[in-house]
Amino acid sequence: MSAIPIAEDVLEPAVEVLTLRQVADRFGRPVSRVQQALRDNQLIAVRRNGELVVPAIFLTDENEVVKGLPGTITVLVDSGYSPSEILRWLFTADESLPGMPIEALRGNRGREVKRRAQALAF
Repeated sequence: MSAIPIAEDVLEPAVEVLTLRQVADRFGRPVSRVQQALRDNQLIAVRRNGELVVPAIFLTDENEVVKGLPGTITVLVDSGYSPSEILRWLFTADESLPGMPIEALRGNRGREVKRRAQALAF
């Protein structure tokens, strides 16, 4: 079993995070499934106060991974971006979007976010 990739905690302290147990409970799945989602680049975790956590904004109100997030992460991983760089990019405001890429994904503007992620590869 491969190690879970962990990003540096580049998030603002005010960003709400969930423990892996909380994510698992919201998914109605065991923690091992959340760990596999992290290994499969469907989510990104950081270590905060000694515990692995995931930004709550990565989950929808229906307790699913935000549509387009796994694909965007995969595009950036394949382009050589580290988990920390991906997290920083997702949470950096872009006036031309407008807002942060993660907000655009939540707002059903995933196609534009993915296009921008693909453009970063070149």
